[in-house]
Order: sequence, then C-alpha cells, then structure tokens
Amino acid sequence: MLSQLFIPLVNWTLGTIIIIVFGVVCLALMLIVNKMVNSDRKKDN
Repeated sequence: MLSQLFIPLVNWTLGTIIIIVFGVVCLALMLIVNKMVNSDRKKDN
C-alpha cells in the first residue's frame, strides 16, 4: 500500500507534465481575468 503512494513522487515525467499543465491553466485564467477587467473599464468610460 505504501509503495503505491510513493510511485507518483518518483515519476518525474508525470510530475513535470502536471506542473506544466497547471502553469498553463494559471496563465490562461490570468489572461481571461485581465481581459474581463480591461473590457469592464472600457465600457465604463
């Protein structure tokens, strides 16, 4: 049971892919929020 829990910690390729996907998702969310904020400012003016 314990050996199965530590397999993802040793698998560097899977961890790297997960970190890259997480970074891309964070960047996408930041860009979406930035677009929403900028469009709201333009409508108010």
